[in-house]
Amino acid sequence: MLEVRLDAWMRELGVRDVERLDASNVKELLDELERRYPRLRLKLRDETGGLRRYVRVFVDGEDAGRGDGTAVPLSGVHTVDILHSIAGG
Repeated sequence: MLEVRLDAWMRELGVRDVERLDASNVKELLDELERRYPRLRLKLRDETGGLRRYVRVFVDGEDAGRGDGTAVPLSGVHTVDILHSIAGG
């Protein structure tokens, strides 16, 4: 069972700060989060299924990357952090 930690921005959409779930890769994890919290749909991924440019996924502290970062396997992983970047000027 993975511990998925979500930032305050997602909690504003009704998501809890920590979820526990099973998934074999990042795509399955995001699918399950969107199933549990439909308001997340198209907030984390774009229309092609790739991560949005302002969303960062860290798998046991390592950046999963962008775009095809959803293919990162989660076997043996303990924690996943999903964060969004803040921009401004």
